[in-house]
Amino acid sequence: MRGNTPRLRALGFQSKLLVLLLTVSVISVLIAGAIGYVSGTNSLRATEYQRLTQLRESRAREITAYYQSIANGASIVTHGATAVGASRDFNAAFAELQATPPPPTAQAALSNYYETVFGPQLAKATGKDVDATLFEPTSNAAAYLQNAYTVPAQGDFAAALEVDTAGDPSAWSAANAKYQPFFADLTTRFGFEDALILNTSGDVVYTAYKGTDLGTNVLTGPYKTTELAATYRNAVQAVSVDETFVSDFERYAPSYGKPTPWVLTPIGSGGVITGVLALQLSLDQINAVMTGDGDWESDGLGRSGETYLAGPDKLMRSASRELLTDPANYEKEVVANGTPEDVAKREVEVKGSVLLQPVDTLAVNRALVGESGVTTAADYIGPEALVAYAPLDIPGLDWVLVAKVDESEALAPVNAFARNLGLSIAAIVLAVCLIGLLFSRIFTRPLTRLAEAVRRVSGGERGVAVPVTTKDEVGDLGAAFNEMSNALQVKQELIDEQRAENDQLLASLMPETVARRYREGEATISSDFRDVTVIYAELVGFDAFARATSSDVSVGLLNSIIEGIDEAAERHGIERVRHLHNGFLATCGLVVPRVDHASRTVAFASELTEIIERTNIQHDAELAIRAGIDSGAVSSGLIGQRSKVYDLWGEAVDLAHRVHAATKGPGVFVSSRVHDALDGIYTFSTAGVVPGGGGSETIWALQTTAQRLS
Repeated sequence: MRGNTPRLRALGFQSKLLVLLLTVSVISVLIAGAIGYVSGTNSLRATEYQRLTQLRESRAREITAYYQSIANGASIVTHGATAVGASRDFNAAFAELQATPPPPTAQAALSNYYETVFGPQLAKATGKDVDATLFEPTSNAAAYLQNAYTVPAQGDFAAALEVDTAGDPSAWSAANAKYQPFFADLTTRFGFEDALILNTSGDVVYTAYKGTDLGTNVLTGPYKTTELAATYRNAVQAVSVDETFVSDFERYAPSYGKPTPWVLTPIGSGGVITGVLALQLSLDQINAVMTGDGDWESDGLGRSGETYLAGPDKLMRSASRELLTDPANYEKEVVANGTPEDVAKREVEVKGSVLLQPVDTLAVNRALVGESGVTTAADYIGPEALVAYAPLDIPGLDWVLVAKVDESEALAPVNAFARNLGLSIAAIVLAVCLIGLLFSRIFTRPLTRLAEAVRRVSGGERGVAVPVTTKDEVGDLGAAFNEMSNALQVKQELIDEQRAENDQLLASLMPETVARRYREGEATISSDFRDVTVIYAELVGFDAFARATSSDVSVGLLNSIIEGIDEAAERHGIERVRHLHNGFLATCGLVVPRVDHASRTVAFASELTEIIERTNIQHDAELAIRAGIDSGAVSSGLIGQRSKVYDLWGEAVDLAHRVHAATKGPGVFVSSRVHDALDGIYTFSTAGVVPGGGGSETIWALQTTAQRLS
């Protein structure tokens, strides 16, 4: 600090002032910007949290309503006579098939199907080696039904759905012919992947799509460890046929490992359960709810936002937005956030993230322990995100819902503000430098003047004074100096006051540009103008009106008319030169150059006739305007030696006067030059001729608004 003091003292007053202004300005802007940035960030974050919370709640209601509607629909179906009859008939027919050996060729056909169709397709879908023999049917009924219905379809589920009967004489085929249309319509209408009927022993006595689960037993067969089997155990032990049970996602082998959730409800009547209806839900419908049918931006999620479901294993239960829209970038982003490469590649291959994508995030972990809230944290993909999380209230499912949007996108306005703040600081530094230079000169000028005044006084000059405009040390010094010549200072103030009055008087007598030249001491002041419009206007009938009324009334009327004329002149850009006895001389395009000076002047003259017409109506007078207008070259200047008068002269002035005087009647009359310039814009009629510079010139009468109305 001590080392900087001599340097600071060495700086001039101007430099010190500049440094001070820069320091104060930059610090003030930085503090205000920091406060604005923090406040804006917090406000935007709070707003985004609120929006994400609303979206989270909306999605939670939608997915809960979806499951509730499925459960209600399933309960309605199982209470109907069709489902009750189907359970009864398929149970009986299945029992008959269990007691009957399958055809001799059934085993070979089944082995070939599992080896050449089911096994390869399941391996391709799961990406793992499959021992197809583990899934082959072992019971008589399963072998019979799969040989008759599953094998002929060759894995084509749509074709299997269309088959009502295999053409065999079994009671099961008769029951299928009776009930298949109902369950086929049920699955397709509501978008189910399949509909199964199980008896109370765990046998799948019916499936709509006739997959490899037809005829198997979920308690003892190859699918005994599935979510379907676990949920079936709860459903078959239900105390009422009104109960419904849901399962979490599982990779269901008969659907070639496709992630599958289930809704099960008992079938029965009279309080007796005869079976269980299992509805295989569609992942596409769940994704449609969670993605808003793929219209994320309309839901307010911008370019990076999404909502997704996660299960207790911290894996996704719905599709990832980025995987659906940009798989290549998705793979790169999730790997960068910790997802194993093989998992990411597998997700891209199967075009799905359910039961594959890990979401072991702060939001998911909090929601899994029952918490609801918002936070800013890393997510499974992309940079840090603003996240709203909550557990779902769906009985039987331990799922959580997360709504998120990248922090960079959510806070983009604040980041833009920070960039603008940086640019503003640079602009302020530049502005302060310029202003500092200006003010430093202003501040140092009194010192310079004071030094000069001291030198003048020391040389013998008296009556020297300097203005004292501050109360600082410089002001004190100036005040002390001025005490020596106070009388002169008072005199100077009187002179200044008189000068101000003179300036005001000059402004009322001549244009500012002429007044300025006059004050600067020019002896001869004149200017030539090549193209302006001159109007010479006379108020007709005022003398007669004044004779018939008192002076107060006539003066008041005249002032009212002059005020209206001045207002109209200001609107149209008309520049008054001087007032005459009953009129005035004015120009357009003289002081302020205008390309449309002729049109403005004619419009002004037309408005004058309207002003006079209104005055006549209000005061029961018979006044009129007679005006002459011409465009051309004029000269202006100050004339006179002792008494200066601003005047206008030239051909256009003379012709305007002659046009005005060409007829004794009222109206607006223009020269041929004005007529030719405005013909087609205004309506004119021939009004006579006047002598011109090269002979005679036609004058034209303007048809005004008042004339048109009359």
